[in-house]
Amino acid sequence: MSPDHADLSSFSMMDLFRMEADGQARTLIDGLLALESNAGAGDPATVESLMRAAHSIKGAAAIVGLDAVVQLAHAMEDAFVAAQHGKLLTAARIDALLAGVDLIVQCSRSSEDGVAGWLGQNAARIQAAMAQVAQVAQVAQFNEAPPSAMVAAAELAEIAPQAAAPRAAQQNYDRLLALASETRINAHQLVPVTASLQRFKRNQTSLFQAIEKLHEALVRSADPALAEQCALVLQKTHPLKQSLHEHMANIDSYERRVLSVSNKLVDEVLALRMRPLRDGVHAFGRMVRDLARSLGKEAQLTISGEDTLVDRDVLASIEGPLGHMLRNAVDHGIEAKEQRLAAGKPAAGAILLEARHRNGMLSIVVSDDGRGVDFDKIRRSIVTRQLASVPMAQAMSKAELMEFLFLPAFTMKETASAISGRGVGLDIVLQAIRAQNGSVRMESEPGKGARTSITLPLTQSIVRALVIDVGGEAYAIPIVKVERVLKVAPADLHTLEGKQFFEANGEHLGLVSAAQVLELGPMAPPAGELAVVVIGAGARRYALAVDAIRGEQSLVVQPIDQVFGKLRDIASAALLDDGAPVLVLDIADLLLSIDKLLGDGGLQPLAQPSEQRGEQRGAQQQRQARRILVVDDSLTVREMEKKLLQGRGYQVDIAIDGVDGWNAVRSDAYDLVITDVDMPRMDGVELVGMIRKDIHLHKLPVMIVSYKDRPDDRARGMTAGADYYLAKGSFHDETLLDAVFDLIGESGA
Repeated sequence: MSPDHADLSSFSMMDLFRMEADGQARTLIDGLLALESNAGAGDPATVESLMRAAHSIKGAAAIVGLDAVVQLAHAMEDAFVAAQHGKLLTAARIDALLAGVDLIVQCSRSSEDGVAGWLGQNAARIQAAMAQVAQVAQVAQFNEAPPSAMVAAAELAEIAPQAAAPRAAQQNYDRLLALASETRINAHQLVPVTASLQRFKRNQTSLFQAIEKLHEALVRSADPALAEQCALVLQKTHPLKQSLHEHMANIDSYERRVLSVSNKLVDEVLALRMRPLRDGVHAFGRMVRDLARSLGKEAQLTISGEDTLVDRDVLASIEGPLGHMLRNAVDHGIEAKEQRLAAGKPAAGAILLEARHRNGMLSIVVSDDGRGVDFDKIRRSIVTRQLASVPMAQAMSKAELMEFLFLPAFTMKETASAISGRGVGLDIVLQAIRAQNGSVRMESEPGKGARTSITLPLTQSIVRALVIDVGGEAYAIPIVKVERVLKVAPADLHTLEGKQFFEANGEHLGLVSAAQVLELGPMAPPAGELAVVVIGAGARRYALAVDAIRGEQSLVVQPIDQVFGKLRDIASAALLDDGAPVLVLDIADLLLSIDKLLGDGGLQPLAQPSEQRGEQRGAQQQRQARRILVVDDSLTVREMEKKLLQGRGYQVDIAIDGVDGWNAVRSDAYDLVITDVDMPRMDGVELVGMIRKDIHLHKLPVMIVSYKDRPDDRARGMTAGADYYLAKGSFHDETLLDAVFDLIGESGA
């Protein structure tokens, strides 16, 4: 909802002035840059809009008692009157007007309690700006010293758009999205109902056909009474056919309507977060202009697709990366005026920022017509920094060389400046884009320019994901992180230095078990072809072996409760179309886990020849005894249970209460937990609940052994997730041991 139609009763007058200053400052900056690009020619419509903007700021400042801002805005208004009378606004005069806009916005950013202090501290700057703006109105000459690029960048940062809506709107949004997502999931619950009705219809058809055959047989028989009775039964089946057909048609129509409405509801809720791209890029035109002038160059930015809608969080996250790429284009790409003219190019460099929706994603391209990338210089820099040998650097393709530009501390500048040369830049851009589940690709043609393509999700609230099965559980991978999906025959696998790989399109891809990376246990040897998902890029590209691939789904992402902290390899959670929970994998984290496994030499082979598999099974049979953790605050009970279990060959550890047990089960591997209910610090039901919520422990079998044997006590334990409930008062030695055997089998010793 725009501020013009929102309920603004809760905002102070200073808040309203701040909103007014934000909007009108944007109009002033865009208009002044448009006039400058036309060599100061006073387009009547543009000058008129500038006058209205200055006048609006003057009126708003008067209401809140900011006399200095009133005088500054009035002086700017006079300058625009002079422009209306044909007085050209030169670059230096536009500098003075832009400096005045900066001061107005900086003043509006002050708190109500701090605005007086800000005015006092900046009185000299305000007076100087007013004098320069007044000279513009009088068409006087003054020095055309370009502003410092760093000062301009700092001032532009303060002009960044601020959200006017109260923070409560974002809480409201999250609730709406959760409800809309639940509505869509409920709509999908009709799909299995329709499928079951189809099965019922097929069974009904078979039954009716059998009745018809029975009737035909009875007609041929010599018993007319039975034939007549069967004819009556057959007659009653006809309305049943029609009734079922009508009901199925109604349900099918209802399903389509509910799905359509639920999808539209999700789309409308998402639209609440969408903002036009211009809200995040409106200041870039001035930044490019000021930076180019500070470097003695000429450059003009053209923005295409300003109306392209983007999630406000995505927009906020990419403002910094886009700004850095534009600064790179001016500093590294655009040549000096003399060099461009000598190369047959226009004196002013052209930089283009394009944005559009493509295949459900946000596509942003930053391109320039500058000098392009010097690939030989990259090769020399790679060799100088000892990142590769001379032969290796010479053998690298252009695409491989471009990847080095995104490495930390890698720079093409021999000396550092205030703008570049410190090797901090494109690596930060890459990290920021990847953090939004996006990708970056850079291309260049020497002498003609460079082009950087960014692909991002339109929103982080909805993620298009590939759903896979690993260790019997569903996981999701953002589709932008999936390079390709393959089927690989075990015979095509090769082993070198304990690492498995296969060849695809002339490339060797390392094979890694997803179950091992996620610590879900060893992956069973495949009966047929392996399902493989290729993730990563460059030298860190891996083939992830999974149990099965379900397909793509659009998931409404929900953050994991902060009480769990950052879960390794997990980014967020979501619900599948059938309502089942699914964890969304953090691919950057997953790649680090794979690197660690490779470094430790702990990768497990996924498929071996049959004789090797036989040896492996034999080794598994010789493995150590199964381990059990007994948690009980009674010394007598836990020692008795320990002796019973050790007598059957199980390895047993003990914990004295729930907290002790929780710490033990997280720090070591167990095949079973046996716990009491009533214990200090954390009772057994709480312990079961903690285990079931833990991503690494949720499948661990848990048995409750308690003196409480009431139905509600049993129900409480089983509801928490216990696999077995045994009453201490009624069990004897064999009862406990039989229950353990049922859960985990023999000791294995």
